[in-house]
Amino acid sequence: MKKIILLVTAFIGMNSLQAQEITPSIAVVGEGVVKVTPDQVLIKVRVESEGSSAQQVKSDNDKAIDKVLKYTKSMGVKEGDVKTEYVNLNKNYDYQTKEYKYVANQSISILLKDLNKYSEFTEGLLNAGINRIDGVTFKSTEIETHNSKARMEATKDAKKKAEEYASALGQSVGKALTISETGSISAPQPIYRMEMMKSADSSGGGDMETIAVGEMVIEAKVNVTFHLK
Repeated sequence: MKKIILLVTAFIGMNSLQAQEITPSIAVVGEGVVKVTPDQVLIKVRVESEGSSAQQVKSDNDKAIDKVLKYTKSMGVKEGDVKTEYVNLNKNYDYQTKEYKYVANQSISILLKDLNKYSEFTEGLLNAGINRIDGVTFKSTEIETHNSKARMEATKDAKKKAEEYASALGQSVGKALTISETGSISAPQPIYRMEMMKSADSSGGGDMETIAVGEMVIEAKVNVTFHLK
């Protein structure tokens, strides 16, 4: 009989302990979005030269790069804002002509801090001798400030959602129990807008659509668990 009483007491004690450990809560995901206007752009360009002589190909490539670098300097781009990404010289065999060809590639990235010069600058790069633009990334000098604001907005959004759910149940939200960031803050994504610009070409003019950068979107997500009262 004593063993039965002890087992019943232990069972009741365990249930009581479990009941005490369970805290009514509500878990939500908050999202924060901040739209900002970029004030810088990183442009990655490439110069490629091809020919039958390795020395001549390398020389042609170096001359083209020198012209590009001088152009960036003439546009007010500081030396520290221009970076060589890679330099390649390859020997390729052409099975049709039965001859070897050499290809020299050099890639540089340029940080342009005056977006008003963007259209003129990219056109000038092409005229200076680049073969292609490999990538354009718009940036903001206040990115950390914008990231913090996105986190704040995400946290506020989480609380708002929790309060709406609790209100529908006739309850209220208490203090936050846990909070964690979902992944990392997303890289800023540009939103493009279409603008109509007058073309002043010799054909008599007309309307020409061009793409201009409007805003960047910075997003943050957080998981928050609140005490449910």
